[in-house]
Amino acid sequence: MRQLALPFTEVPGFAVEDFCGAPSNALARDWLERPESWSNGRLVLWGEAGCGKTHLLHIWAAAQRAMILDGGTLHGLIRPTGPVAVDDADIAPDPRTLLHLLNSATEAGLPVLMTARTPPWRQSYKLADLGSRLRASEVVEIRAPEDELLALLLTRLSAERQLTLGIAVRNYLLTHLPRTAAAMREAVARLDRIAFDRGARLTRALAAELLEDLCHEDGPA
Repeated sequence: MRQLALPFTEVPGFAVEDFCGAPSNALARDWLERPESWSNGRLVLWGEAGCGKTHLLHIWAAAQRAMILDGGTLHGLIRPTGPVAVDDADIAPDPRTLLHLLNSATEAGLPVLMTARTPPWRQSYKLADLGSRLRASEVVEIRAPEDELLALLLTRLSAERQLTLGIAVRNYLLTHLPRTAAAMREAVARLDRIAFDRGARLTRALAAELLEDLCHEDGPA
């Protein structure tokens, strides 16, 4: 009797042991360990989608017992009483909210960690004061992942879904996909769905057909 696979519900995990450390994110990890050295008490982690910014933010926030805020829904007057972590700070809909938050944290001597897709000097700001505050912050890039990190991530993602990938399929993913963690996650999710829905055997040919659009992109947003 063929064993039926159970559907996989993807729940983001941000535990320390689940983070894949590598040279590409070593500088970011080093700066997170010493918030007392941040310029004006602020640090901006930036990098492409899926590079680990949010994971590192949650690890730091847990260690610091920091308030975690979603930059995309940031609004109103926020007066922090402890360290603050703002994910996706670069898409805050109301820049005044972010400016007031940074000012309040500075007045209280509280550290603020922010993540963004681009560094402050590449962003345009409706409020000059906000742009000035962000450009005066410590800024650290999480670089593109190394071959070893992508291979480790692929192993971890497939194991989480109990998905068996043959050597031919693994090699195809590692050599043809955009070199981003986001592309790797999307590819594994698609392969998992096709394996579950159709009970299909995952071959290199099937992977190439299913991931053709990904392999011809610079990488998913």
